[in-house]
Amino acid sequence: MLKLVKDQSAEFSITTLRELLAGDLQDVDTLIRGSLHSDVALINQLSHYIINSGGKRLRPMLVLLSANACRYQGDQHINLAAVIEFIHTATLLHDDVVDASQLRRGNLTANAMWGNEASVLVGDFLYSRAFEMMVNANDMRIMEIMSHTTNTIAEGEVLQLLNCGDAETTEVRYMDVISRKTARLFEAAAQIGAVLGNQPETIETALANYGLHLGIAFQLIDDVLDYSASPEDTGKNVGDDLAEGKPTLPLIRAIHQGTPGQARLLRRAIENGGHDNMQDVCAIIESTGAIPYTAKAAQREADLALEALAPLPESVYKNALYRLAEFSVNRNY
Repeated sequence: MLKLVKDQSAEFSITTLRELLAGDLQDVDTLIRGSLHSDVALINQLSHYIINSGGKRLRPMLVLLSANACRYQGDQHINLAAVIEFIHTATLLHDDVVDASQLRRGNLTANAMWGNEASVLVGDFLYSRAFEMMVNANDMRIMEIMSHTTNTIAEGEVLQLLNCGDAETTEVRYMDVISRKTARLFEAAAQIGAVLGNQPETIETALANYGLHLGIAFQLIDDVLDYSASPEDTGKNVGDDLAEGKPTLPLIRAIHQGTPGQARLLRRAIENGGHDNMQDVCAIIESTGAIPYTAKAAQREADLALEALAPLPESVYKNALYRLAEFSVNRNY
C-alpha cells in the first residue's frame, strides 16, 4: 500500500484544499453565479438553490489542482471548473427525480420543493449552459473529452436504473455503473487540467487515471458511509441507497457472504426498497464484514490513484492531489 511522503503529520480536509485554491475558487464561484443568470425566474431560483446547497466543489477543485500542477498560466481553468460543476449539478437534479429523493445534504431536494418537471428542465438548462461555456475554451480536445464524458455518465445512469431493485446485481456490474456514472466526471476534471497545460500524452493519461480511480474510491466510501455514518455527518438517513432499491457494494458482498436466510432478507430488501428491516440489514452487513471489504476496495483504488501521479513534476499541487487521495478513503462525510 502506498504511503504519503510529504506533510504526513498535517491534518488534511476539504478546507485545506479551499485554502490552497482560495483565489481560483473565488473566481469560479463568481463565474458560477454570473452564469446561472436567466430571464426565467424559476431557473434562477432553482439553480441557485442547488448550487448553493453545500456541495464540496470537489470536481471543480480537481480541474484547478490538475491545471496548476501542470503549470497552466491562463484563465480557462476557471471556466472549465465551473463547467464541471454545472454538469455535476445537472446530474444531481436528474438523479433526485429518478430516485424520488426528498433529501440531499440535509436539505430538501429541488424536486421536493419545485416538482419533478422543473428539476428535469433546469437540469437540462445547466447542461446546455455548460456546453455554451465550454465553447469559450476553443479547444476541440476538451470538447471531445467532455462530450464523451456526458455520454458515458448518461449510460451509467441508465445502467443504475436497470440495476435498481435487482438483487442479482454483481460486483462487476456495480463497478461498471460507478465507473461511468461517478468516476468519469472525476476523470475528465483531472484530465482537462493536463490538456490546458499542453502536457504530453503521458501526463494527460496519468491525470485521467488518477481522476478515475479517485472517483471510484470516493463512491465506494460513500457506500460505506451510507451504512456506517451518522445522518448529521452525511445529510442522509442510514440506508437511503437501499431504500431506493440500489444494490451497492456492501449489500452485494453481504448477500454472497451471508447465510441463506440472511441473503434472502437482503434480496427482499433490495427488491422492495424502503427502510423496512433496516436494523436487520445493517446487522447482516456488519456481521459479514461487508463494510471493511468495501473500504479495502476503496483503498485499492486510492492506491492506484497515487501510483498514477508518479510522472507529474513535484509541486504543492501534486502534493495536494496525493493528500486528496488519502482523504477520499479516510473521511466521515
